[in-house]
Formats: sequence, structure tokens, C-alpha cells
Amino acid sequence: MFLKLIACEVAFREMCYCAARSINQIEHEFLSQGYHDNPDIGVQRIQERINAVEANRYDGILIGYGLCNNMLNGLQATHTQLIVPRAHDCITFFLGSKETYHQHFHVNPGTYYYTTGWLEHRQRGNERPARRQGAALGGDTSLETLIEKYGEENARFLMDTLWDWTSHYTRGVYIDFDFTTHLPFKKEAQEICEKRGWKFEEQQGDLTLLQNWMDGPWPEKDFLIIPPGQTIRPSYDEHIIQIEPLP
Repeated sequence: MFLKLIACEVAFREMCYCAARSINQIEHEFLSQGYHDNPDIGVQRIQERINAVEANRYDGILIGYGLCNNMLNGLQATHTQLIVPRAHDCITFFLGSKETYHQHFHVNPGTYYYTTGWLEHRQRGNERPARRQGAALGGDTSLETLIEKYGEENARFLMDTLWDWTSHYTRGVYIDFDFTTHLPFKKEAQEICEKRGWKFEEQQGDLTLLQNWMDGPWPEKDFLIIPPGQTIRPSYDEHIIQIEPLP
């Protein structure tokens, strides 16, 4: 297959590694890490790049984002299907599955995760929109508001996975891979943790999800395929994302 990749630069090294090993031919396009601070602009920029893809050129467009501050919310396939991993955020990419992500975050809820990409791109000169207040929950920062909008069960799931654990970090974990161990970023992460009084640990990364995404096929359990004309919406449950039902 010939696939187009539109993804966050945070995962540049890992995605390029998987693409080089893939059985498919993949054309890459990486966008600024800065969109995480203002997901409204991020969604707009990603949609612009989807719209710019030439019709009938690719077998699919790989969208390299997780739920990530709702930056998948409202993205629409135009003439070519989109293939999106079911991922809470990009840390899911580096841990290998949404199940592993969920396990890590519930066993150690006060953990901040570092990767090569998060550290090396944060000072880059790419577009960095002003940070929007409440960006992590799309502006809905109270449990009461979330319950009203999504129902109590979904609201509590959202708070647990995307918000509540961020308020009390005590531990920093650097996710590393064999092909990035020679880079200086583990030391940088360790120094940051020392300054903040956090316990520092290392975690061997797992690229299973990314490699399967590059290679296909795309089982429903791990990936969402969005046909032309359809729109992505968060599901705020174990599936993470869904296709918006047609009226």
C-alpha cells in the first residue's frame, strides 16, 4: 500500500523507524508539537493537511495523534480514508497499546512521561500557539460540567485518564528505545526530575502499536478507520474514539 502519514513531530524518530521497517510505502508529514497547547488550532492545522492531500493518490491517511487534548475531535476524512490508533495520547504509541497505557497510569497516577521527541522538539521554532486555559479537557475542567455533557461514568473516566493524575506528579519516567539510547535526552529528563524532587525511572518502549499501524491490517480493537465524509469524535470510554453517527 501507499500511505500518507500526518503526525506530531514528537514521534518523529519512532515513526520513521517503524516506516523504514514497514512493508508499505509511507510518505511523511510532521506538524508542530506546539499545537498541544491550543488544540483548536491543532485540529484546524491537521484538517488543513488532510484537505491538501491529493485525491486518489494514497490507499489511506495515517493520522498520528491520540485523543491528545481533543485534537482528533472533529477531524473529517475527505476523499481518502483515515486510519487512527485508539490512543489516549502519544504515550500510548510509546508503550505499545492502550491497555498498557491504562495499566501504567492507574498503577502510578503521579507519573510524568518523557520521550526523546518531547524533549528535543519543545524548543523548536515551529508554530506554537498561545496556551489555552483548560486545554487538556477542551475547556471543560469541572467534573460537574463533564457529567452534564457526557454522563457520570464517562465523565469520571475522562477525569481519571486525562486530568486528575496530572495534579500531583511524584515520578518521572523516560521511555527509551534501542535506537535512541545514544542520545543525550535521558540525562536531561533525569536532571529535570532531580530539580523537581521526583523519583526518576526508565521504561523500555514498545513500538508494537505503531508498527502494526504502519503495516496493517487495522483491527477494530486497536484502530479506527474513518471513511470519506465521516467525522472523528471522542467516545470517552475504553474505545477512546468513534465515528460520529450520521443524522
